[in-house]
Amino acid sequence: MARNRSWSFQLETLFPESNLLLTLTTFSFRLGILVFQCLRLYDFDASVLRLESPSELALLDCCFTDEDTVAFAADSGGFITRYDLHSGVVDQIGNHDDMATCIGYSNETCLLITSGFDNKLLSWDVRTKKASSLSRSLDEEIESMSISGFKVTVGIGASAHVFDFRNFDKPTLSMEPCSGTQLRCVSSIPYAEGFAAGSMDGRVALHVSNSSNLNDTGYAFRYHPKSKDGRYHLTSINDIAFSPLVSRAFVTGNDEGYVSIWDARSTKRLIEFPRYSNSVASLSYNHSGQLLAVASSYTYREAKEKRLEPPQVFIHKVDDINFGSSSA
Repeated sequence: MARNRSWSFQLETLFPESNLLLTLTTFSFRLGILVFQCLRLYDFDASVLRLESPSELALLDCCFTDEDTVAFAADSGGFITRYDLHSGVVDQIGNHDDMATCIGYSNETCLLITSGFDNKLLSWDVRTKKASSLSRSLDEEIESMSISGFKVTVGIGASAHVFDFRNFDKPTLSMEPCSGTQLRCVSSIPYAEGFAAGSMDGRVALHVSNSSNLNDTGYAFRYHPKSKDGRYHLTSINDIAFSPLVSRAFVTGNDEGYVSIWDARSTKRLIEFPRYSNSVASLSYNHSGQLLAVASSYTYREAKEKRLEPPQVFIHKVDDINFGSSSA
């Protein structure tokens, strides 16, 4: 089992209780938090709030650049906004024709990738003051998006599509990883050509492309096995994140407030954290993989979901992961 140290801070001390914790992203020892109409940059190593930037529109996703000096956010008006974390300067670099819902940054290409309810996947060259963009129109709205290297994986309905930035015309891979069940999240594997997907009914699927012998590998399993009455627990997998520190480990969070770390090779559960009061809305490792941030918040996605506590962020320090044992 892993030795871990955890601490948390509660957002109700910073925001009205009505605010929702939408997403978070980490880099080094900084945490970017979106709480409905505000972006906050929190240095949790020094316990200092570095930046607070309110917005008239709802902020729906955010990301950092590799240098940890600039953040980007997507909002409900379709605008893509850049935040200089040192100077505090905020400027808009462009927009979608409808809500902008997903955003990510490619360190290898220096491209910002965004998607929205206009069914478009846009790539922005943000190295210039006036960012230019390339557009790829899709058939449906993108539910989730993840970037690794030169590729972006998007979840649309029950399908996952992988695009290469060097040839944006058509996907290099399209498949239904969870046997036709609608996807809630996708996450690119940082150390291999592949991705993980989480479904609305509690399934987790992994797909790894093997270019050397053309034999791809993949599998799917349910987060909760069958109960004694033979029924499955149908609860959405809201987020998946791969550990930058341990190549075989990934973490999942679901609507019932459970967070587990898994062995990607054996699908054994290595760690299950104590259940959180609210749904797990977002997960994020920092760059080194030593810290895991968990956003616990009401999500408004499930009819049976109960709002028990104000939104909270938990920071877990994982010093070691032992693949020789599991909690499952």
